[in-house]
Amino acid sequence: MQDRPWLAAYPQGVPADIDPSQYPSLVALMDEAFTKYADRIAYSFMGKDISYAETDSLSRALAAYLQSLGLAKGDRVAIMMPNVPQYPVSVAAVLRAGYVVVNVNPLYTSRELEHQLKDSGAKAIIIIENFATTLQGCVANTPIKHVVLCAMGDQLGWLKGALVNYVVRNVKKMVPEFDLPGAVRFNDAIAQGSRGSFKAPDIKPDDIALLQYTGGTTGVSKGAVLLQRNIIANVLQSEAWNAPVMSKVPAGEQPTAVCALPLYHIFAFTVNMMLSMRTGGKTILIPNPRDLPAVLKELSRHSFHSFPAVNTLFNGLANHPDFGKVNWKNLKISVGGGMAVQGAVAKLWLEKTGCPICEGYGLSETSPSASCNPVTATDYTGTIGVPIPSTYMKLLDDEGNEVTTLGQPGEIAIKGPQVMAGYWQRPDETAKVMTEDGYFKSGDIGIIDERGYFKIVDRKKDMVLVSGFNVYPNEVEDVVAKMPGVLECAVVGVPDEKTGEAVKLVIVKKDPALTEAQVKEFCRANLTGYKQPKVIEFRTDLPKTPVGKILRRELRDKK
Repeated sequence: MQDRPWLAAYPQGVPADIDPSQYPSLVALMDEAFTKYADRIAYSFMGKDISYAETDSLSRALAAYLQSLGLAKGDRVAIMMPNVPQYPVSVAAVLRAGYVVVNVNPLYTSRELEHQLKDSGAKAIIIIENFATTLQGCVANTPIKHVVLCAMGDQLGWLKGALVNYVVRNVKKMVPEFDLPGAVRFNDAIAQGSRGSFKAPDIKPDDIALLQYTGGTTGVSKGAVLLQRNIIANVLQSEAWNAPVMSKVPAGEQPTAVCALPLYHIFAFTVNMMLSMRTGGKTILIPNPRDLPAVLKELSRHSFHSFPAVNTLFNGLANHPDFGKVNWKNLKISVGGGMAVQGAVAKLWLEKTGCPICEGYGLSETSPSASCNPVTATDYTGTIGVPIPSTYMKLLDDEGNEVTTLGQPGEIAIKGPQVMAGYWQRPDETAKVMTEDGYFKSGDIGIIDERGYFKIVDRKKDMVLVSGFNVYPNEVEDVVAKMPGVLECAVVGVPDEKTGEAVKLVIVKKDPALTEAQVKEFCRANLTGYKQPKVIEFRTDLPKTPVGKILRRELRDKK
């Protein structure tokens, strides 16, 4: 193993390595939390607190219900909803029953959902009714046999729950009409399961915990296979990394985290939900982070210590007039991930909260955290920090050799217990990203300094990063190319003040009458929000290589 120059940058008390073998499975980690912290609040949502004991009994009942459907150990169960209490309950239930969680973005279109359900082979889905019409549009083409339907107010008690559901359905009109014959309501599934029996399966460290879908360079989304031990390792790595500041939470005060990132995203899944389980923390669930006044109103009711977020959310909150209505003085750690944190945003956040944004880096394939800035630092470094405990990172040239010259760029490669087992049923794609000595090639180009700090300077892939979400040009191009009136098209990323990057679509028309409005409407129907082009340009031709490959770089340079 290579030398680790970055260990010198570790704050006092952070170990060089962690021991992921202390839990055989995520279920063991959760069971410990349910017993040890039974009386504590696990989740706070819309003014309602749900204890660890309640999460335990609800998830056990739902696990028994899922087992009663006759699913086999290792079968995949999709979960498609925003940050509502039913999400962590469902995750715990699926894992406890011995199944594999398939996290699904609830904003997906039917086309995107169909691909993920077919690719994962999911036999059941737990979905919030707001997006049931999306499922209706594709369910016949998928292996789904069982549907559990949640409503926003399911876990808020009879009266408040009924009121919230009425408002969501009838006042805000957030639930389009749908028809899913045979779907079972979440609370009915819980009731059925509580009357049935739950059999705890034997779950091993190498069993699959979740399929985390990530865009593919071929335009096809691939499932990163994350094992029980991968997620356990990343939880323990994150806990060890945060310890120098989280240890300052006063004794007797429950560690509390804001969960404004979506739980279907691996960052929130591991660093919010699973890490809070490990530490007995309370998680404040924010269902819609785009609604900044509602986020700030919710936060004003709580005292909290940890806030993982993306640059756009930090920026939006810090510039909001209601920012001062929240008590930020107990905040111990703000973790920035998913996309680059901008210097101006880091400066403003530190000024307004007294808590620096600690920028980290990771991918779906690494569960996700791979590197982070020391949590004790206050200066913005503009880097992704140093590899976290038990993690090795190096730079590779195009031939796969290690780049050893300081300041010379190379592809960032990562090795550690949090690195995925591979892509689901795609050995060819796995072979492209894994080296013989077990490193995962990230596709990001970085440099390393003498202290062992890494900095991203470019991207090997043509991926566009919109508010922390990967958009693969090929996927958008494949969709737009199907539109009548389009001869050919290309997608590139352009800088965007709000989202870091935005999608730019360049089209050569087949039909001269084709309009920008028509293209936007077509994209809305087929692509989730962050993948939709913000800038559309019509041209007479596209720059190409002699063999006819579109030169995306030229389109980028010509912005």
